[in-house]
Amino acid sequence: MVNFNVRFPDDLHARVRAQAAADRRSINSEILHLIEVGLAAVASGTRDRPDGDPASPAPLRGGPDSSPA
Repeated sequence: MVNFNVRFPDDLHARVRAQAAADRRSINSEILHLIEVGLAAVASGTRDRPDGDPASPAPLRGGPDSSPA
């Protein structure tokens, strides 16, 4: 197994810690679970798509000031 250090913003750490407690997992196990779920969603093409339809375009990310100039 690989050791990998990640820095989390305080608010994100608190959210992960709370979710881990709710799921009765360690924080490390919760992070691994969330990564696995996220990667499975990306692989299946359902991430951020309305009704999970892979033919539907994914919504744009970023705020109004993030568009190309």
